[in-house]
Amino acid sequence: MNQGNDPIPQPRRKPDARTLAMQVVERVLFDKAYAAAALNAEFSRYPQLSSRERAFATEIVYTTLRCRKALEGVLGKHAARGLPKDRVVLAALLVAATQILLMDNASLPIAVDAAVTRVKAMRDAKTSGFVNAILRRAAAGTRLDRAVALRENVPSWLRQRLEAAVGTEEADALIGVLPSDSPLGHSTDVRCVKGHAVPEWLTQAPEGRFAPCSRRIDKHGDLRTQPGYESGDFVIQEEGAQLIAWALDLPEGATVLDVCAGRGQKSTLLAERVGATGNIWASDLYEGKLEALRAETARLGITNVQTRALDWSVGGGTLPTDFDFVLVDAPCSGTGTLYKRPEILERLQESDPGRMGELAVRILRNVAKHCRTGAHVVYAVCSVLPEEAEEVLDQVNAVFENCPFTSAPLREALGENVSSGRLLPHRHGTDGYFVANLRKR
Repeated sequence: MNQGNDPIPQPRRKPDARTLAMQVVERVLFDKAYAAAALNAEFSRYPQLSSRERAFATEIVYTTLRCRKALEGVLGKHAARGLPKDRVVLAALLVAATQILLMDNASLPIAVDAAVTRVKAMRDAKTSGFVNAILRRAAAGTRLDRAVALRENVPSWLRQRLEAAVGTEEADALIGVLPSDSPLGHSTDVRCVKGHAVPEWLTQAPEGRFAPCSRRIDKHGDLRTQPGYESGDFVIQEEGAQLIAWALDLPEGATVLDVCAGRGQKSTLLAERVGATGNIWASDLYEGKLEALRAETARLGITNVQTRALDWSVGGGTLPTDFDFVLVDAPCSGTGTLYKRPEILERLQESDPGRMGELAVRILRNVAKHCRTGAHVVYAVCSVLPEEAEEVLDQVNAVFENCPFTSAPLREALGENVSSGRLLPHRHGTDGYFVANLRKR
């Protein structure tokens, strides 16, 4: 059996959904790719794929990654010498086992045949026979319970910390153990852009619970192909992320510093809120993200955002030192987005939340050097762990004091006279976040 991990030559013809899922799982497990980016890359290569094929491939990929440990546990029982390390073989086994053991809409013969065919084409007949035998044995056993499989995928140290931070029910929701009628597993959020007509296909979509102009729709393919996207009528943005940008209580015409702006969804919302007379300084460590931000402002027709590539763990360079409003959406472990980004569990180490918290402390202390006394600063992370939340605030209380949110959407979501809190799946219908309202001493 070929045990190599060399790059895999890709087939020239259009792959079916199952083969595409195998290719993406390979990339996530062996090349450290992100599932969403890898899927989008494959969809771009094969635009002839139907929306049904794309949805099926996406479901397979995410179910495989969310339940990998349980799948490997079943497969390993039928492999006398242990599971193979070969990327093609392991990905084929996992993807087929996902369909056999966890998905209701899969056909056993088709799932097995797709795996065997790919392994035979990419490796050899002997190896494909091994795959066929393992999958047939696995299929003869008991199907997996999805909730149990999802929980098994989470390291015990992380499960304990999640439950301590948000309780058992919210910890389950963060990893995808959701009621069958929950919209979180099969919906996506968009933000209708101020001053633009709402596209016809969005007019009947329910409004978000807290964020103005937010709409929630059932997932149905790539929203960038929908009417209104090219003309800048809407932004694909999860409601919790929108709420982070609403946490600053901004007057029209304000100048805002957006630290760690990324690809700019929050920057563009800030720009909408301050209006044409306001100004947004958006900074990020990665120039590639700022390029995407500039493309987004161009799509939306926004002209009041300027960008700077900066490493805020070192300092703010030559930026002004008199900002009154700052958003710090800091790098973090991402534990509030585990359901949408299950690949995080492949890489997260027990020391990472503390390390990311220390990074956030350095960033906040450097941000303080660019603020006026009394400046309003919102600190946020897409994590719910104390190491990146309250423990960060404790270390910067010499330069920042907590003060209650004055923004109406945040008061509605978190309560009156609250200066910090968590947005959570069950309670708020969002991804998991910690957000705090601070004032420069």
